[in-house]
Amino acid sequence: MSRRAARLPENEAVLERLRELRADDAAARGGRLLAYVYDPGLDSLDDLADAAASELRHVNGLDPTVFPSVAAMERDVLRFVTHAVRGGRSVVGSVTSGGTESCLLAVKTARDLWRERSGPGRRPRLVAPITAHAAFQKAAELFDLKWDPVPCAPDGSAQASDLIARFDDDVALVVVSAPAYPTGMLDPVAEVAAAARARGIRCHVDACFGGLVLPWRPGLPPWDFRVRGVTSISVDLHKFGYAPKGVSVLLHRGGRQHRAQFFATTRWPGYPVVNGTLLGSRSASPLAAAWAIIERYGENSFVVWATQIGVAADRIREAVGSITGLAVLGDPVGPALTLVADEALPPGERVDPHLLADAMLTHGWRLQHQPGFRQSDRTRFPHSVHLTVSPVMLRQVEEFTRALAAASDAVRGRPRASGRTPATLMRLLGYGPGGRVPGPRAAGILLRLAGAGHVTGDQPMAQLMALIEELPAPVAEALLVEVLARLSEPRKA
Repeated sequence: MSRRAARLPENEAVLERLRELRADDAAARGGRLLAYVYDPGLDSLDDLADAAASELRHVNGLDPTVFPSVAAMERDVLRFVTHAVRGGRSVVGSVTSGGTESCLLAVKTARDLWRERSGPGRRPRLVAPITAHAAFQKAAELFDLKWDPVPCAPDGSAQASDLIARFDDDVALVVVSAPAYPTGMLDPVAEVAAAARARGIRCHVDACFGGLVLPWRPGLPPWDFRVRGVTSISVDLHKFGYAPKGVSVLLHRGGRQHRAQFFATTRWPGYPVVNGTLLGSRSASPLAAAWAIIERYGENSFVVWATQIGVAADRIREAVGSITGLAVLGDPVGPALTLVADEALPPGERVDPHLLADAMLTHGWRLQHQPGFRQSDRTRFPHSVHLTVSPVMLRQVEEFTRALAAASDAVRGRPRASGRTPATLMRLLGYGPGGRVPGPRAAGILLRLAGAGHVTGDQPMAQLMALIEELPAPVAEALLVEVLARLSEPRKA
């Protein structure tokens, strides 16, 4: 018997344990989870991606001079994405580990180039609609920019005039989204980018979410490199490129801007270090999977998938329009929809979106809760539910809309969950505006008092979302950190 054969029972035992752990996970395929995952509904695509990723399992993307296959695949992937977002020969870029890294690098690049022009001693500003992805807040914190979020209209739309009014010579970057994740709406890219170009301000389009769908959606205003003032674009391949996590692309207009993204040093005794991204060593497997999908399926398949998403999203919007008390926020372009209560109706006829999402669990569907948000101008973003629409949804859109109608009937007129009682208790204990932020032990106690000591994906979330809305942001954030941190802590016997 070979050594490999002798090991098989032990391997199978480990794999069986892994399957047991996976039993509590949400289904990543099949379209019943409407956030985080992206499914074209093709087993053959998944098989190809798995095989390609396995081929590169031992390859380190750190040094493409040692592994030239990495550079070759990057060239092909960059060529495909550049063509999709209408980039010309001057557009160059890099493959990154995901949308957050692409956004971080876009901000770092803009900051460094702004410092070259403006000199030391000043702190640059990052301007964006409040609906811009939270990764840009993280980037501002990491790279020491002032985060300057601009309130949106009540329907969730970003207004070009409000963004342009914030422009001054301390602005290193303005960010617009295609589309914004919380709303699915396309920001006014052309107007903002033109004004930014006139002021010498860089303009980044965050197309991490829609960059491989919107190019094949007809009738949209220009949002890509056709707009002259757009200086960089991020596009995720592990979203609607259907590759495994994590692989993204950051594209720049011009080599000088791209090179500002790099880190290089010879000022240590080891090998010369040159990193095009924030990571050093990095897996080449997600890149290989993305490359294989593009090679095998090509642009025509992306057109088909974008069309399927559009048809499914339109049918969901039509169904929502026939459900009393429920509405779609604004005018989303896909591939996302945001559901809110129809506040034009009296409370007894409204469908609370968070109660709706909780009710949908009993029908086998998982939607993403989004808490309400009070903007700096004191206007309020309504609490809502986010739906990411994948191509596979087209096969089951009738089942989904029937469940949506039934769940709406079950919760219509019920008052939304309230977090006021636990929030009041926390304020009485000194946590809140002008007070303390709880540390790990206190946060754990407060979570248990609020009934959220152990949060899992298959439990109702309306109560926790209501609590988040009531608490000051630093307190809510400390509690959420504790929720996630405790999930992965080794449990004491």
